[in-house]
Amino acid sequence: MKRVIGIGVILSLVLGFSTYAFLWIKHRIEYAVSNAVFVRAEELSYLAFKVDGKVEKVYKDLGDWVEEGEVLAELESTYYQLELESLERKIEALKKKKKGLELKLERIRKELGVNLESSKLRAEEVKKRREALEKRLKAVEVKLELLRKDRKRYRDLLEKGLIPRRKFEEVDTRYRAMLEEKSYIKKSIEELNTAYLRALTGIKSARISLERIKELEKEIEYIGKEIESLEEKKKLAEERLKDTKLRAPFNGVIAKRFISRGDTVRAGQPAFALVNPGSFYIEVLLEETKLKGVKKGSIAYIRLDAYPDLVFEGVVEDISPASAATFALVPRDVSAGEFTKVVQRIPVKIKITKGDLRLLRVGMGGEVEIRRMK
Repeated sequence: MKRVIGIGVILSLVLGFSTYAFLWIKHRIEYAVSNAVFVRAEELSYLAFKVDGKVEKVYKDLGDWVEEGEVLAELESTYYQLELESLERKIEALKKKKKGLELKLERIRKELGVNLESSKLRAEEVKKRREALEKRLKAVEVKLELLRKDRKRYRDLLEKGLIPRRKFEEVDTRYRAMLEEKSYIKKSIEELNTAYLRALTGIKSARISLERIKELEKEIEYIGKEIESLEEKKKLAEERLKDTKLRAPFNGVIAKRFISRGDTVRAGQPAFALVNPGSFYIEVLLEETKLKGVKKGSIAYIRLDAYPDLVFEGVVEDISPASAATFALVPRDVSAGEFTKVVQRIPVKIKITKGDLRLLRVGMGGEVEIRRMK
């Protein structure tokens, strides 16, 4: 009887072990199992100020929820504010100077137009009048020469008593009148020459004004470029002033705070680590020998060490085209011929479809079972 019982117990144990072994093997055939499981986040960012300064205010701490655009901390902004105000004053002063030069340029242009045109018309008018007087002078000189000869002839006749004195005096009077007319014409021509020179001087002065206009235009252009340069510097100063406030780039939870009030920080120095819980996913470093049947869309079940009684469900979203060792900072060197066969691990990304993401923390580990697809 005891023997029968012993045999029964042994058979039961063998049967139970065989069943377990069968189920275990079947499970391993149907599922790719790995404990190289890590919780990751697609939106995990180290936040830093873009400018140097002293931390004046800190608004958030570890575990705080923040909204996109919310201010996390501030630096003392006095220096950057003064820099901006200084640039604004310089720009304003240059704009006033430019405005004054533009008004002056406009005035000179108007005066130049009037003076140049007036001087040209005056010169042309004087030139024509002078030419007319010069023609008249030549005619007077011809008449004067005839009168001079008549006067000499009448004088000779008067001295011989052949004509009365009245006849000589008439010729002499016409001769003297013609001399006065010649003198008047010469004097008028001299005055016109002076007027013509003044007109030419006006034209020359207008041309000098034209050169002054070119100088003013160049000066205005230079000031305009200087204003543009200062405007660019102003934009940078506004950005630097704006950057004294550190804002959240997305919704998330403060995972780490690296700064405190009163700290002096450098641009790029980490101030906070921010993680978006909604971007959590599971990374599995799956052995290459277990990749068979693991494809995009494969169902996965995850158990985390922190919550052994909870099962998270997910789906394979991506399979890396290279092994994890490919991107190691110090890759294996097999150039000397020394080689040891090592099973490579392929990163597999799993998107969580069921489970409370609020329970997850970046870096948690656990175990995964991925159902193989045919």
